[in-house]
Amino acid sequence: MKPTLVLVGRPNVGKSTLFNRLTRTRDALVADQPGLTRDRHYGVGRVGERDYLVVDTAGFDPVAKDGIMHEMALQAEQAIAEADALLFLVDGRSGLTPHDEQIAVRLRRANRPVFLVVNKAEGMNPNLVAADFHALGLGVPLPVSAAHGDGIKALVDLALAPFPEDDDEADDAGEKVPRIAIVGRPNVGKSTLVNALLGEERVIAFDMPGTTRDAISVPFERDGKRYNLIDTAGLRRRGKIFEAVEKFSVIKTLQAIEESNVVVLVLDAAQDISDQDAHIAGFVLDEGRALVVAVNKWDALDDYRRERVKADIERKLPFLSFARFHYVSALKGNGVTTVLKSVDAAYAAATANLSTPRLTRTLQAALVKQAPPRHGLSRPKMRYAHQGGSNPPIVVIHGSALDQVPASYVRFLERTFMDAFKLQGTPLRIQFKTSHNPYASKD
Repeated sequence: MKPTLVLVGRPNVGKSTLFNRLTRTRDALVADQPGLTRDRHYGVGRVGERDYLVVDTAGFDPVAKDGIMHEMALQAEQAIAEADALLFLVDGRSGLTPHDEQIAVRLRRANRPVFLVVNKAEGMNPNLVAADFHALGLGVPLPVSAAHGDGIKALVDLALAPFPEDDDEADDAGEKVPRIAIVGRPNVGKSTLVNALLGEERVIAFDMPGTTRDAISVPFERDGKRYNLIDTAGLRRRGKIFEAVEKFSVIKTLQAIEESNVVVLVLDAAQDISDQDAHIAGFVLDEGRALVVAVNKWDALDDYRRERVKADIERKLPFLSFARFHYVSALKGNGVTTVLKSVDAAYAAATANLSTPRLTRTLQAALVKQAPPRHGLSRPKMRYAHQGGSNPPIVVIHGSALDQVPASYVRFLERTFMDAFKLQGTPLRIQFKTSHNPYASKD
């Protein structure tokens, strides 16, 4: 097993900056604003010679009793329980604070190795910047700069030294693990659905729009299958995005959609299907991602309201006919297991191998059923088809005068191939390649 290093500290001491430094990514949002991180954020360490995991946590307030700070503290507590070693970050420029002392009291009871990391020490005398922090009684303070990289490799080597190297660890790098992005408007129940799928309170689900700010990746296993769930920030309309942090959150959500294999779009059955729902669905479709739709809070509706919601979906989201719809209650767990089954089916469809002979036979059958319309005196000629890519599946059709094929016929071909190969849950793309006429330039 890879050792797990958990970053703990009060808000704005540089935990997310150190997380990005250790993982050599920009996965964690970083801004000069306290309380930006709220959930546990996992990554693979890439600084040093050893393999290890890194966990970024929210600003830790061990005495918080209620509200969002209490929920953030619970996330930090769970990370501490999972840790093999704790990196306790303090701010070398602010000096020792009562909040640091409260956290130190809690970490002494953790029964885990604790390394006291004095961050933001660039350009300062190491002995002077560390002097105040000896009072915490957690060993020798280690001055570093997460922003500049000073002292980071030495810190990692020291933290990993007590753990033996595991040469027999299985290499799972070649295994393809589906990435599933959970997206939707704010406060529709995305985090609650993630927790229901995981069977634990893994991310903060709080009755306040904008609770999730970052895209939180959560690996898990169900029935022997491995997945990577990505809980994302709610997507508002552009005109309602004010804070710089929220703009970054939107960017992270859009990146999560682009990098996912399957997207679960969460709709709120207790509210009308909005134009913003349609915009989000349209972006997912433009990216060619496999899609499952979870209509949440279904338990709160009576029969009349349920029929109204279904009619609203058919009217406003007709372009999602390829996706499976599930009517669920994430809070109560109703219908949640079927969502994961549809995710499996959508992933299989998105990554399916389509044989060239069968694609060509399907194309020929479609031409017999309905030939492409004439354009002037000529009619587009389609000779054969083959697969040009996956996630989404791409069918490349070769022939002549294919630039004259109308969009309506393209949609007919898409439906034909999807029906023939039973590709439910994923869009399909058609690409045309017109043969070059070698005599076209000769007199």
